[in-house]
Amino acid sequence: MYNNFKKLTLTAAIAAVAFASQANAGGYQINEQSVSGQGYGHAGRSSNVNDATIVFGNPAGMSFLDRAQITAGGTYLNVNSDIDNPTSSRFLETPGGSLPLGSAGGSNDGDMVPGTLIPFAFYAQPVNEQLAFGFGVYAPFGSKTDYEDGFMGRNQGNYTEVRVISAQPTVSYRFNEQWGVGVGLTYNRVDGELHRQVPVAVGQAPDGSPIITEVDSRVEGDDEAWGYNLGVIYQPVPETTFGLTYRSKVDYTLEGDFTASSPVLDQLGLGTITDDASLDLTTPETVNFSLTQQMSDDLKLMFGASWARWSRFDKILVSGVERDVITNEQQNYSNAWAFSTGGEYQLTPALALRAGVTLDFTPTQDATRSVRIPSDDRRIFSIGAGWSPTPDLTLDFAYSYLTERGTQVEQTKTDSFTVAGQQTPPITSNYSGDYKNEAHGFGAQLTYRF
Repeated sequence: MYNNFKKLTLTAAIAAVAFASQANAGGYQINEQSVSGQGYGHAGRSSNVNDATIVFGNPAGMSFLDRAQITAGGTYLNVNSDIDNPTSSRFLETPGGSLPLGSAGGSNDGDMVPGTLIPFAFYAQPVNEQLAFGFGVYAPFGSKTDYEDGFMGRNQGNYTEVRVISAQPTVSYRFNEQWGVGVGLTYNRVDGELHRQVPVAVGQAPDGSPIITEVDSRVEGDDEAWGYNLGVIYQPVPETTFGLTYRSKVDYTLEGDFTASSPVLDQLGLGTITDDASLDLTTPETVNFSLTQQMSDDLKLMFGASWARWSRFDKILVSGVERDVITNEQQNYSNAWAFSTGGEYQLTPALALRAGVTLDFTPTQDATRSVRIPSDDRRIFSIGAGWSPTPDLTLDFAYSYLTERGTQVEQTKTDSFTVAGQQTPPITSNYSGDYKNEAHGFGAQLTYRF
């Protein structure tokens, strides 16, 4: 009893320090690389060696597996968003001052994030008691917002998609019963696409008022680059495991196309305007620390803390060949933290029950929060179960509920467009709205041991 009390005191003290920290975190990072980990809120991501998903969680952990295994699965995310109190306005900038053009008009349906399945697959192969190899395919980053065609904030952005897919060969070495290290090399491919409706003044009506139309502006591109992961596991005693994982930044230069089209451009005989497009993007380095504490034969508790260097994401700057700047949207993200706690209870030899809570703090700033990623601080509540009908097979299931703090987007853009070699008068468009986001995550995975 005394030893269990000491274990509980240690884990509770670490949790108290973690949750007392003042931090900011979130972004377009994806956490869905393990359904078994999802069940306890990914609290033991770097320290709980449960199945082959440890290839991502901590490459050092593969050398603590007793035999070869493959794990594959996915999480389906269903996101709901409400937009309240929306307002918009537009102004024509003239030498004499700003001329009001009224509201952009339109709808604010919300629910702009489509349901998405995020799959993953991992394989781990111990070679001997010290050396292990592994491989994984997963999505570390991604985001998508797809507003309705008549969205009131369409001048700021109405479609955004970023997809990163990583393939990771990994090696792990266990020095002794206490220490293990691992390294993974990541090949990463990114695809990105941005849409928005650019307001353009194309002439004057008979009464002298400006004629305003909107040009459908689209940018898309892709790139591939390399990165790496490093991991360490330390077991001072068999019941206690510490894990630390570092994932490197990855630098991309997305190359692609810019197009702009509208019926007005067609009437002027210009058709679709095209250009090459280039965007520099750096996904941030991340650090994860976690503790797994075996409280008894049936109960283990886990705590984790993650940090991401989101300050690298300061702007979305798209450049062209004929145009120096196609779009420049300030982001000014700040570095971010997330903290989690969870547990697993072995109810029967074949059935394990899990639960966890995560606090994920947003990197977005009030002054530069965008309709493209209108997120804020998150709380995530998770439950899960693992069923092993045979020693070789485990089926894992998990459910997570994510709720975000209500937040406000207040965004302003000033645009001038080149039409037939002439620069149109600048138009300033404003949009604001109160966002409230929530999400449901349903996960399932299969592990087979050889």
